[in-house]
Amino acid sequence: MPQTAQRKKMNGFFLYWRYIRLHFLSGLQYKGWFLMVIQVIFVVITDPIGTIFLFSRFGSIGAWSMERILLIYSMAITSFGLSESLARGFDSFPWKMVQNGGFDLILLRPRSTFVQVAASVFHIHRLARVASGLIAIAWCLVRLDVAITPWRLFLLLYALAGGCLLYTGVFVLTSGLSFFTIKGLNWIYILTNASYQVTRCPMEYMPQALRTIFVFLVPVMVVSYYPSSVICGWGEPVWTGLLALPAGFAFLGLSFFMWRVGVRHYKSTGS
Repeated sequence: MPQTAQRKKMNGFFLYWRYIRLHFLSGLQYKGWFLMVIQVIFVVITDPIGTIFLFSRFGSIGAWSMERILLIYSMAITSFGLSESLARGFDSFPWKMVQNGGFDLILLRPRSTFVQVAASVFHIHRLARVASGLIAIAWCLVRLDVAITPWRLFLLLYALAGGCLLYTGVFVLTSGLSFFTIKGLNWIYILTNASYQVTRCPMEYMPQALRTIFVFLVPVMVVSYYPSSVICGWGEPVWTGLLALPAGFAFLGLSFFMWRVGVRHYKSTGS
């Protein structure tokens, strides 16, 4: 029994949350951590302020009101915040582990490299993006007069989980490519920070090229627009809202394949 319990504590899931817990507790030791939380909240609040001013001045665009746009945007930014909080290690991986040889230490430990890298970094203030996004979602639903039923709540959480997997896949893809480029690829952030900005454009007015990219290649709209449409009853079929989690899993699976290829081709620094 003791050996079984020890193995359970050291498997991937428990090891990951143990890392996160330690990072969380160590972060609380810094007296100014709450100032970083306030900073992130300020950024999240002011980021869509241009959209708010435009709608306040010119009104709705057809059926698209400010609350509709902000709901889709909030879905995307909350998903991004979840991934940024729970898989932050992949975001900084190219600089912290490939260039300076830190990945050599990861390989020495007889545990999943994926888990170790994902949990290697955790910042408390990143959770402020998640909290702000959830508050914005609740505000938009109230303004749109959408009643929160168990089904809608389930679909909301379902979509956020799919979005978290999607953005984690983007971070993992970046890390997998860095094994060959030796540094991070700045253009990849088009698929993170820039992608949730795209959600502020009404779906029917979005250029066809962007719609193709963010529906089929990097399915940001699948985890934000379609679930929002089903929750609020904007006319999209129910099955489109249920694509969020499979789409997130599929993108993360492809990214994980790229990660495994990169690990196999990693060249040690020899230091």
